[in-house]
Amino acid sequence: MITRYHAIYYARVLAQRAIGDNIDSLSQSLLNAAVDINPHQIEAALFAFRSPLSKGIILADEVGLGKTIEAGLVLCQYWAIGKRKIIVVCPAAIRKQWSFELTEKFGIDNEILDSKNYNEYVRIGRNPFDNKKVVICSYNFAARKKDEIRLFGFDLAIIDEAHKLRNVYKKNSVTAHAVREALENVKKLLLTATPFQNSLMELYGLTSIIDENIFGDAKSFRANYVYEENYSELQMRLAPYYKRTLRKDVVEYINYTKRLPLTQKFDSTDLEFELYTKVSEFLRSDNLYSIPVKQKMLTTMMVRKILASSTYALLGTLATIKARLEKMLEENKYQQFDLNEIFDEDEIELLNENEEDNIDSDANLPTEDEIIDTKQIQKEIAAIQSFINLAEQIKHDSKAKALLIALQKAFEQIELIGANRKALIFTESKRTQAYLKEFLEQNGYRGKIVIFNGSNSDKQSNEILEAWLKANAYTGKISGIRAADRRAAIVDYFKDKAEIMIATEAAAEGLNLQFCSLVVNYDLPWNPQRIEQRIGRCHRYGQKSDVVVVNFVNQRNYADLRVFELLNDKFKLFSDVFGTSDEILGQIDGVDFEKRIWLIYQECRTEAEISAAFEKLQAELESKINTRLKDVKEQVLKTFDVEVQERLRLAKEHTCAFINRYEYIFWELTKFILGDKAVFNDSNHSFILKERIGESPKGKYCLITSKETEGIPYRLSHPLAQYVLKQASAIKVTGGKIIFSPLETELNVTLPEDLKGKSGYLLLSSLDVLAFDTEQYSLFTAYTDDGQPLSQELCEKLFLCAGREVKPTGLTPVQQRKLKESAEQHRKGKLQQIDSRNLLYFKEEEERIFQWEKDMINSLEKELDTIKRQIREQERLIRNAVTIEEKIAATKKLEQLESFKRRKRNELADREDEIASKRRKLLAELDSRMIKQTHHEDLFAIEWQIV
Repeated sequence: MITRYHAIYYARVLAQRAIGDNIDSLSQSLLNAAVDINPHQIEAALFAFRSPLSKGIILADEVGLGKTIEAGLVLCQYWAIGKRKIIVVCPAAIRKQWSFELTEKFGIDNEILDSKNYNEYVRIGRNPFDNKKVVICSYNFAARKKDEIRLFGFDLAIIDEAHKLRNVYKKNSVTAHAVREALENVKKLLLTATPFQNSLMELYGLTSIIDENIFGDAKSFRANYVYEENYSELQMRLAPYYKRTLRKDVVEYINYTKRLPLTQKFDSTDLEFELYTKVSEFLRSDNLYSIPVKQKMLTTMMVRKILASSTYALLGTLATIKARLEKMLEENKYQQFDLNEIFDEDEIELLNENEEDNIDSDANLPTEDEIIDTKQIQKEIAAIQSFINLAEQIKHDSKAKALLIALQKAFEQIELIGANRKALIFTESKRTQAYLKEFLEQNGYRGKIVIFNGSNSDKQSNEILEAWLKANAYTGKISGIRAADRRAAIVDYFKDKAEIMIATEAAAEGLNLQFCSLVVNYDLPWNPQRIEQRIGRCHRYGQKSDVVVVNFVNQRNYADLRVFELLNDKFKLFSDVFGTSDEILGQIDGVDFEKRIWLIYQECRTEAEISAAFEKLQAELESKINTRLKDVKEQVLKTFDVEVQERLRLAKEHTCAFINRYEYIFWELTKFILGDKAVFNDSNHSFILKERIGESPKGKYCLITSKETEGIPYRLSHPLAQYVLKQASAIKVTGGKIIFSPLETELNVTLPEDLKGKSGYLLLSSLDVLAFDTEQYSLFTAYTDDGQPLSQELCEKLFLCAGREVKPTGLTPVQQRKLKESAEQHRKGKLQQIDSRNLLYFKEEEERIFQWEKDMINSLEKELDTIKRQIREQERLIRNAVTIEEKIAATKKLEQLESFKRRKRNELADREDEIASKRRKLLAELDSRMIKQTHHEDLFAIEWQIV
């Protein structure tokens, strides 16, 4: 039981703002995040708050350690304290994943912005960025809208897969330049497991995304750290901006499971082999009306994948192309094919994986007025009809029959390791998905299958959704966004009822399926990053079992064999422990790699040609995936604290204690304010709200950390929690007295033995400070009746104890004066402490600016020194000349160098003035932020007693 005075203090604690790498600066996000937070994630998030003057950091944990959670904690804290102009920039393929993570884990409203909805907002006169939601967009979108983003002025930007911007220092990196320009004045979190792959210059590129004034220019960085190899100095200068945790550092509290590969070999039938050969040869033809000229490469790539997927999917595609050709022939008019007519929406999504590479801009596009070659079209129609006739003779694919064998083997294997009998089967085509569902239902799996794709508009999916909506009407699970609810319903159905989920690539993003330990790549993507994404749905943090990964290899297709060999042996995607492949994957452009594979299929016919092409590709990969930089990486990117594991262990203890304290405060305050409006269950931290309050409906609520799964998630950002804080903050009190009872307190609070039975008086004051950022503090001043002072920490413990109000005797004038004078000293001491800390921030930034200036000046001086050395060499040649011609030529060259030296000296002087001016400007900006405003208020003065 708490009192009104507790409530006032608790409301202050839950709403207060702090800066620096103290855990108080994360207080709100810890009560909003519905995740099991690990100590390294807390450390990483706090690192982001280490200095209010920093323009950003790089979070570079090895893959699988939860960089998204780390960034989410920072984002959540910004959101909680009212800094809600936030943008997430990431590859297009993982935008949905970010959206679901923010919604499910942090309860934060967000919106994926693309050209379509952006233009719609503009059309109706609204700012697309100003919807009170976190904005999620692709790199290309951010680059295109750089001016609008810059103008809007975001508070925070998270850049995921940031290594894609690592070449920003190169002139031809157009997208990277535009993204950097868009976010120049925004605080940034860069997320990447591979901060540099092939050159230290890439690390320079990433730091320049954060702030162009961390190091000098590219020339000076190359001279200082690439040529000179000053790795210790580089590491020291990186320390404020770079945080990396390795898997070996966290094995104490993260359990890694393995990947168990299962390769199912099969032989295609003669009919299948004939169909594959003929269609493949057809796709190699030039100037086909059957293939959209504008997107020939992407279309032929997709048809080849469908060809390898299933005969059923191929039949649908061929029929669509044939019908389109017949219409063209009938109208005697050329018509550009629409990809949406040829492929289903999930296949189209794969084609759109890289927005900039969709169109062959060099293609010689025919116009609709152009006369068509009717004989050529008739020839193509005849060819496609022959393929259809051949395909219709194939009743069941040999790969589908192999799937039955593979499932039996895999289910036996996961039963041995104690995993759930669940299988996630991936295909790249909705038509193959439909075929497999029917085929498996006819072979023992009827009633055990659910499908997942981009729309899920089929009858079964609609029935699953309606049943789910009915079952979860009062649980808080329903978002109101039909697409999101449909997605959640299907996942729950898979978890609770189905054995098999057959999914298109739509399931490779944003789904957390740790309850499943069997991933089947029925169709194997050529892009290794997409394979990793797929397996990562099940093989991720929270997975308790080893994960079986099934792949199919057609032994009659040599190109398929070589692709699988490359993905298996070189990328090691299907075995090893969690995330082993991140170093390799980070160095490969998956879309480009996929194109290289397509080119081999398109151009090579014989085994010898295929073999030679793969050898060439592998040799190129070797030049990228090499160990040349291993020693450099270890020196530059090593963790900065040699006692990492011990530090993380202590951090875990501290974090657990902190979270327990905040949860207790939040729960007790909720109970106090809602009072008779709700029925509370302390055992599982849930309550039933008996009446609607504002936006919050009546029904069951439970803390997000509760083990109770049924109920509306109750977190600090929830409207009901905000109502609780508002009501508590509005409480008015006068002098009073509290009897504190430590033994009646649910939380384990230890007070000094000599305080038992003591009594005294206490004042709580607020102190708000605005300097580098806004800070809020609750300051206690307290004494025992015999004059012994109580520390701030002891008073905070005292207010964690249960208490009840009793009639006060009233503070004497002497006690009131003593509290006032001591509170004033407490405030002065706190402000002095803040000044000292802010001075450290200032000095750190000042040092960065001086280092930048030094880099720039040294670079210019080195250029001048080089010219001087050339002049000395030229003078030597003049002295040693053996002919008049040599002497004249050398003298002429010397005059040119002397002229160049004079120009360089003038340039150096001008540049020194320019750099010094910029340094003064940067320091002036810092100095202006040192000016602070303060406000304080006495909240209440009471008498107290401990029993």
